[in-house]
Amino acid sequence: MIAATTIAGDGPESERLDKLEEYDILDTPTEESFDRVARLISQIFGVEIGIVSMIDGHRQWYKAIQGMIARETSLSETFCRYTMQGDKAMVVPDATLDPRFADNPMVTGEPGVRFYAGVPLRTRDGFNLGTLCAIDTKPREFGSKDIAILEDLARVVIHDLELSQQAAVDTLTGALSRAAFKAEARRHLALADRSGEDAALICFDLDHFKSINDTQGHAAGDKVLAAVGEVCREHLRGSDFIGRLGGEEFAILLPKTDIDGGVQVAGKLREAIAALGAEFAFSISASFGVAGRGGKFDQIDALLERADQAMYAAKRNGRNQVVSEAGATAVPAAPRRRVLKAGKIRNLNGRTSLDCTVRSIGDDGATLSVSSPLGIPDDFVLAIPGDNFESPCHVTGRSEHAVEVRFKR
Repeated sequence: MIAATTIAGDGPESERLDKLEEYDILDTPTEESFDRVARLISQIFGVEIGIVSMIDGHRQWYKAIQGMIARETSLSETFCRYTMQGDKAMVVPDATLDPRFADNPMVTGEPGVRFYAGVPLRTRDGFNLGTLCAIDTKPREFGSKDIAILEDLARVVIHDLELSQQAAVDTLTGALSRAAFKAEARRHLALADRSGEDAALICFDLDHFKSINDTQGHAAGDKVLAAVGEVCREHLRGSDFIGRLGGEEFAILLPKTDIDGGVQVAGKLREAIAALGAEFAFSISASFGVAGRGGKFDQIDALLERADQAMYAAKRNGRNQVVSEAGATAVPAAPRRRVLKAGKIRNLNGRTSLDCTVRSIGDDGATLSVSSPLGIPDDFVLAIPGDNFESPCHVTGRSEHAVEVRFKR
């Protein structure tokens, strides 16, 4: 049997990732409150790099970063995996003299890290979501007063995360937050259960949104997201409601609407979003997946997963299109549940492995988040150490940062 892994000292990694998923912060756009903290780290301590990061099953993702342009790094290369193991600060005055880091590619190559100081971003119930760190290319000392300041800044970040979690509306797009959307959807689906009425769910994701941020800048990306929220509200009924699930992914619940009606609405939204390209002078498109309420007690997570799988089918088919769950051949017959679990992709020869994050899983397959699908073989073994799970898999689809797999029994 495979033993459960732990990063945070107070519990297994699976529980930590469950807590991280509750905050719904991964892969969200930049926000001034977090950017300000990264700038303050650089200004207060006189270091070149300040970072506010979250750590999932395979990477350190930067919610805010000052002094570098990268947005994430592999968990195997980050200093912060050590910081995450406890509740205290970790200080490395000179990384070239520390055997843990002397051969680290961040030290031997760009950006040439010498100094590191980091503290965990620790929730009130004791889970480390990520880290706050100060980094420099010159060796330096870091005293107890400096550590106290860094810890205070970490508390500011946790406070901002808690405020964001409580917010019902996403201020940038005007859409409901993920938590508020799911709560509202549960209420409407319960009403549909009692009355036997239809309901349709649309999931859509902006195509190649990362390239918009990279080529046009994050300010332009934010304007696109705001325009998408506005155009959706213009084309929806008063009884419909939209939520921002995270980053550039949205969901819309259409009460008293069957799946064919949902496909028609999605088609109109697809055209309206594509038309925004004329306003911005660069191409904008979205891929849509549509699912219909499958019967009594159909839950929002199951409905979201079916619509999500149809959306992935739209992306595989070339993007900028609408696919219903009936037309998505890759939609699994068995339901999947959304999760956030640390996984390992292992080649069948057992000699190499790659960290991944399991984003959904069912009896027949899973969706894996990866830094890049390049080099991942068509057949491998997926291990989820926290669940003592291991299964051979076959890849059924790939996108920019995700891999769809079917379990081989």
